[in-house]
Amino acid sequence: MSKSEAKGSSNFKALLAALVIPIAVFIGYLIWKFVLGDPSGFEGGDIEKNPLPNHILAMMYKGGIIVPILIGAFITVVTFTIERFITINKSKGSGRIEVFIQRIRSLMTSGDLNAAQAECDKQGGSIANVVVAGITMFRQMEADKELDKERKILAIQKELEEATTLELPMLSKNLVIISTIASISTLLGLLGTVIGMIRAFSALATAGAPDAVALSNGISEALINTALDGNAVNCAEPVLVQLYIAENSVAVSSLGNDDFFGGKTRRLETPEQRSFHEGRRQEHPAR
Repeated sequence: MSKSEAKGSSNFKALLAALVIPIAVFIGYLIWKFVLGDPSGFEGGDIEKNPLPNHILAMMYKGGIIVPILIGAFITVVTFTIERFITINKSKGSGRIEVFIQRIRSLMTSGDLNAAQAECDKQGGSIANVVVAGITMFRQMEADKELDKERKILAIQKELEEATTLELPMLSKNLVIISTIASISTLLGLLGTVIGMIRAFSALATAGAPDAVALSNGISEALINTALDGNAVNCAEPVLVQLYIAENSVAVSSLGNDDFFGGKTRRLETPEQRSFHEGRRQEHPAR
């Protein structure tokens, strides 16, 4: 992936993130108002009265104004979860990563750079992009007769690091949003729980006999918000685990690229440098 492509993709995904959150909250409000708050789920068709027995949607409506925010958080997490899974699967390429790495290692060992690059083009994905960047720089260094071997190796390593740096942001994009929503939804659920308990204790504090209906509604609101809070958190967990695995794969493969090119570093020496090193080894044989 080139720097211009990475910048364009980053701008698009930033715009996506800016639009998804408010739209999700608005959809959550519509669901809370017109689906959960359907009058048919309440006694006498009045949403101010108690929900009908075993009518879960009406009971969720009684969770209060925190409910649509939690629904919006849940929709946001689901949206970014789907987007992350698509991106992560795309970054893996068309074949199995383990098989691809073994093929590249074998081709690099035999010195067939053209076949290795063709294999990368066939595989696609982030790891293949990193390997292609290394192969391209290796060819440039092989044609350069000015730099010594050590500087050529450093140039290849730098190119691999830059290629990896370009690929990792694509995998970690929106990770902060997902993890933040997972944390905030817990606090929102706790806020709804506290509000529900306040209403429940307010019903107990009335003079005379406690208002049983208000007490039950307060406790119900507290439990509903707690239950909805767990949904957003549980939905975020799989994508976070999958994302860490994908990032680790790219990072490990970039480190493995040093092994791919390590066996070919003698090709980076000019004939004069190679004869000089051979002469040094003959003058100072290993003991």
